[in-house]
Amino acid sequence: QVQLVESGGGLVQAGGSLRLSCAASERTFSYYALSWFRQPPGKERAWVAAFISRDLTTYYEDSVKGRFTISRDNDKNTLYLQMHSLRPEDTAVYYCAAATTPAPTNVHGSYDYWGQGTQVTVSS
Repeated sequence: QVQLVESGGGLVQAGGSLRLSCAASERTFSYYALSWFRQPPGKERAWVAAFISRDLTTYYEDSVKGRFTISRDNDKNTLYLQMHSLRPEDTAVYYCAAATTPAPTNVHGSYDYWGQGTQVTVSS
């Protein structure tokens, strides 16, 4: 059973930074894609960023470009999301997800495994 465990969430003031981690129970390079999604209060879960293992490319949702960085440490089987210049609208539960086969990376249904989520709250 594949397990993904997120950590690193918390409360931060606007303009601050956080780094989220997602520890995987299997080698991270075995997945086609690893992504971060987020679900703000009362809203649907939405894609934030993706890391494609095959060619090490990264993709970002427009509102986080230039502020967030997704990365992977194969030795630690861990996915990261470094977040800078946080805004109140970034407040959400953040989830990591893993896709085992090629599929659109910004689509919820493309992912086979999910973590339990970590809360990020940005105060104004």
